[in-house]
Amino acid sequence: QVQLVESGGGLVQPGGSLRLSCAASGSIFSINTMGWYRQTPGKQRELVATITKGGSTNYVDSVKGRFTISRDNAKNTVYLQMSSLKPEDTAVYYCNLRLQKSPIVRPYDLWGQGTQVTVSS
Repeated sequence: QVQLVESGGGLVQPGGSLRLSCAASGSIFSINTMGWYRQTPGKQRELVATITKGGSTNYVDSVKGRFTISRDNAKNTVYLQMSSLKPEDTAVYYCNLRLQKSPIVRPYDLWGQGTQVTVSS
């Protein structure tokens, strides 16, 4: 059984910074794309950033220049460094990993439990 442990959320003032972490443990053959999503009440879950196994990144326009996604393959961990935070960044943030447990099974998505990020004065 593969488990994800997500951490780093909290309360921060506008203009502040937070770093989210998401670590996978268990039997894993391969992890392809890693990503971060966020969700607020009444809204659809929004893709924030993704990073491929080779290190290619993509960001939603609203966070470009402020957020940085990275990964440590040796630790099976993905990070989201968030800077210049705005109140509209307030949401529950979820990590997502596309992984395989063995070479003979299809990849599947695994989600973290979510961590609350609140940006407020």
